[in-house]
Amino acid sequence: MKISDLKTNQGNVEVEGVISELGDTRVFNKYGRELKVANAILKDDSGSIKLTLWNDDVTRFAEGDRIKIVSGYVSEFQGEKQLTSGKFGRMEKVVGGAGTSDKSDDSDDSNDSGEVKAEVEKELTDSKAKAKKAIVSKRDLKKKNEEDIDVYSEETDEESAEEETSEEDLF
Repeated sequence: MKISDLKTNQGNVEVEGVISELGDTRVFNKYGRELKVANAILKDDSGSIKLTLWNDDVTRFAEGDRIKIVSGYVSEFQGEKQLTSGKFGRMEKVVGGAGTSDKSDDSDDSNDSGEVKAEVEKELTDSKAKAKKAIVSKRDLKKKNEEDIDVYSEETDEESAEEETSEEDLF
């Protein structure tokens, strides 16, 4: 696939190009984890696109590297298309002719896959824990509301019995 063919919100993208520019790395914390991100420009003979590099990819690639993105994703930010490998894709350094990749980077890919898998499993575990907590909270709230309704109903029954007695005494 060529860069000029990429469309916003397109997934499962496979494209190859050269990193022509590599921006500064930014570091930030999210959910107690330190993350790194850098923007780059990826070019091929059809055009260019902003490429977002995350975590280990920030230091793994340099200007002038030919890379291949497999199962990438194209998004849009501030009116500009951006390409990233996303959670399920990967980036490979290409050496020599088209389609051959650097074997040393393949070992990094398997390590990256393990890290990604661990991250996804952690997020799923966190999500399940939050969902379970929400269910328990909802059940507790429902139980409390039912108890409040029962108390209210008992008071209402007693009050109505008193009112009936009062009315009978008057007549």
